[in-house]
Amino acid sequence: MQLQSHAPSGATLLISLLALPQLTSAFYLPGVAPTSYKQDDAVPLYVNAIRPVGDADSVLHSVLSWDYYHPTFQFCAPEGGGQPVGESLGSILFGDRIKTSAFELKMKHNETCKKQCEVTYGKNAAQFINQQIQEGVSLNWLVDGLPAGQKTIDVLSDTEFTNPGFLLGEQLDDGRIKFNNHYDIVIEYHEVNGNNGQYRVVGVIVQPESRKYTGEIGPDTCNTAPDIVELSETGDTKVRFTYSVYWIESTTAWATRWDKYLHVYDPKIQWFSLINSSVIVIFLVLTVMSVLVRALKKDIARYNRLDQINLDDLSGTSVLEDGVQEDSGWKLVHGDVFRNPSHPLLLSVFLGNGTQLFVMAGFTIAFALLGFLSPSNRGSLGTIMVLLYTVLGFVGGYTSARMYKSLHGEKWKLNIILTPLLVPGIVFAVFFLLDLFLWAEESSGAVPFTTMLVLIFIWFLISVPLSFAGSWLAFRAPAIEPPVRTNQIPRQIPPVTTYLKPIPSMLLVGLLPFGAIFVELYFIMTSIWFSRIYYMFGFLFLCYGLMIITCAAVTVLLVYFLLCAENYNWQWRAFLAAGTSGGYIFLNALIYWVTKLSLSGFAGSVLYIGYSALISFLFFILTGTIGYFASWLFVRKIYSSIKID
Repeated sequence: MQLQSHAPSGATLLISLLALPQLTSAFYLPGVAPTSYKQDDAVPLYVNAIRPVGDADSVLHSVLSWDYYHPTFQFCAPEGGGQPVGESLGSILFGDRIKTSAFELKMKHNETCKKQCEVTYGKNAAQFINQQIQEGVSLNWLVDGLPAGQKTIDVLSDTEFTNPGFLLGEQLDDGRIKFNNHYDIVIEYHEVNGNNGQYRVVGVIVQPESRKYTGEIGPDTCNTAPDIVELSETGDTKVRFTYSVYWIESTTAWATRWDKYLHVYDPKIQWFSLINSSVIVIFLVLTVMSVLVRALKKDIARYNRLDQINLDDLSGTSVLEDGVQEDSGWKLVHGDVFRNPSHPLLLSVFLGNGTQLFVMAGFTIAFALLGFLSPSNRGSLGTIMVLLYTVLGFVGGYTSARMYKSLHGEKWKLNIILTPLLVPGIVFAVFFLLDLFLWAEESSGAVPFTTMLVLIFIWFLISVPLSFAGSWLAFRAPAIEPPVRTNQIPRQIPPVTTYLKPIPSMLLVGLLPFGAIFVELYFIMTSIWFSRIYYMFGFLFLCYGLMIITCAAVTVLLVYFLLCAENYNWQWRAFLAAGTSGGYIFLNALIYWVTKLSLSGFAGSVLYIGYSALISFLFFILTGTIGYFASWLFVRKIYSSIKID
């Protein structure tokens, strides 16, 4: 496609922004350079954790993953057992457990019905495996960094794509459960341009089959075994594993080999959601601007005129020209609007951590949008999130201390300590407790103890000192002074209308930012729980921006109405109202649990609810911080614009 040289329109800019992840595939990114093989060179096939992907009705029955070499599955292992392959921190945290395998692949060397090993399954193992098959677990292999998958047709768009992973077995219509023991491995390759004899892997398809062998296994045996393998739950079952390898030349370029995995299940829904959210945000922002600008301009002019009249007439009067009265409006609380809120220490700690999360999320989405978090570099998303949050401890400490000092807090030592410890401590404690459930279930998703130690090491040796340094600089800086003086005696707050009471206002304000990201949140949750690749970071970037604008606009509007009602306790109200979006996310997770999941065990339900609560808590702090700072800037702006005697 050729582009003409002219000033870009809004539509062109939008399309270019959404196309950035695809444009970045035109060049090689750091850490994902291609590997070339010569003919008959060994091409390693690695195995990963066995994960649930849902049954035929797209209902997920478990969230537990298993090690490929779990004793119950008894898959064929190489001599000396499957050895762990080096993984990134993010890869481990997201549940990858990559190990070597007994499969022998050689570039352009076909194999037909090659025997691996023979295994005997007892009745207990058969019961466990049959249950896993019914719950829809899939095997996950990697060849040259590409996940082995199965070709799938999207019935909505009638397009073919590769779905990572393939089923352990299948429950037939007649109720029988077949166990797959033969794998047809089809590997696509292409020759490197200008490098004769050099080849690269550009696609991996695995077609699992169930073959019940009765005699010796030869090259043609796999095609002459009509019966399927059923694991008996009343006795022992002998199973022989085999595989075939077929190499097919492809025209797919190495740089675009991931395109067949990156599939949007219904792009129209995302476009509709994005346009719908944009229209709502534009309407909301215009409404807020119209109300605030017109009302504030009129109020400020009125109050300044009122002050001038009071200066000219020292005797004063309660009723002024144009019927303006002194005993109404947001100016009357100017002596209390910057009064310190309750629990300033906790508020400042939340604001520091919220700022840290805000910057981390922005950088992470930007890196992903530019293509630096390639799916071929497994775990890069989790790794960059951990590293960014660690390094941004300085930002969190500085923001927390700066706000605490402006709130005239006296427990500055406690502020320095709690900022890097309170919120991360809560997150780590919940994460550790949930990990205990995974350990108890012997799931491979349990984070190893050594990785836990690495996280603690990073936390205390990097993040905490950086947070301390930021706090130290902030406390040495001059305090942020309010534009108006605070009265010694607090003003009495009159009763407010129903919609300005804490609970109704929180429910109303929190709903709109949640609505801006609702559809994208659905795709993210589907990606997490159904082990699908998420890559639509262009949509996510725009949704994140819409959420920020919505969160700021509705919170500012709430604070303006509160001040007009002479309620000057806006600090916590702004934070909690905007943070209620996190509560809606948790409620959405519960609805998703009821409608899309059918978790069979207690541990699975605890894990799902626990992780959802953890995500919602972090989102609560993030959106609460956005709402607070938007309101803080707004309040400072309007009270610095009026004349105070």
